[in-house]
Amino acid sequence: MTDNFRLFAFTFSVLFVLVACNNASNKTKEKNDSAISTKTSAMPVTEEPVSYEIGDQTFKSFVAYDESRKEKRPVVLVIPEWWGLTEYPRMRAKMLAEMGYLAMAVDMYGDGRLAENPKDATAASRPFYDDPQLGKLRMDAALAKVKSMPMADTSQVVAIGYCFGGSMVLNYAKLGGPVNGVVSFHGGLDGVAPKKGTKAQFLICHGGADGFVPQEQVDAFRKSMDSAGLSYTFKVYPNATHAFTNPNATEKGKQFGLPIQYNGAADTASWNDMKAFFSQTIRL
Repeated sequence: MTDNFRLFAFTFSVLFVLVACNNASNKTKEKNDSAISTKTSAMPVTEEPVSYEIGDQTFKSFVAYDESRKEKRPVVLVIPEWWGLTEYPRMRAKMLAEMGYLAMAVDMYGDGRLAENPKDATAASRPFYDDPQLGKLRMDAALAKVKSMPMADTSQVVAIGYCFGGSMVLNYAKLGGPVNGVVSFHGGLDGVAPKKGTKAQFLICHGGADGFVPQEQVDAFRKSMDSAGLSYTFKVYPNATHAFTNPNATEKGKQFGLPIQYNGAADTASWNDMKAFFSQTIRL
């Protein structure tokens, strides 16, 4: 994901212009293909803020769960994109709650900090790439908080992440984070080296047209995982760019001149792949 910073700088330096190819029919198709339901759920999903401290800093995350379920349920951490804890990861946490999980959308920056533009997002996320243990520390604290909830099945934990968050969950598992599995959606792949003996399972959901994660990074990731003998599944979605799961990606791409775009078909396919992965990794 450090390559991403160079690519962002290159993007701005050459005034990269996105090709606006979202005509009306494509937008309709994306809406129909999307994994995100626009219907109001009948499930009694509760979303509530949770705060916890790391040193002298307060972290403001959110948990979501189906309050009608009385039994303990697996825990899913949701790690946001580099924009911070926006509505998007919270929406994904609520979708997971509807499926029966106890989900936490995690505040990685602290104090609910959001990045309003790529420059601020780069500044906020950069320390996590410079010091991978920082991400592990913050995810450990979030996990400890959600595990303290009475409905948490503390023996079953997975983490999913988007873009920056995808890099973070991959690093977390490779650094020995106590998770059964992790899912990276369009995340960077040049994180810490995997260690032999890592027990977590890995699912990587990668856009075939991701300009921020070049093929050489993909090849190096696969080689490192294979060399360490780790179990992983690598899914590639044709024509999907970086941030392909986020319905706001197309607008963000146009706003900031970034090669990112929502892809409804890839969104749906990757979400279904995640559900299949969960069924093999944890149990409801």
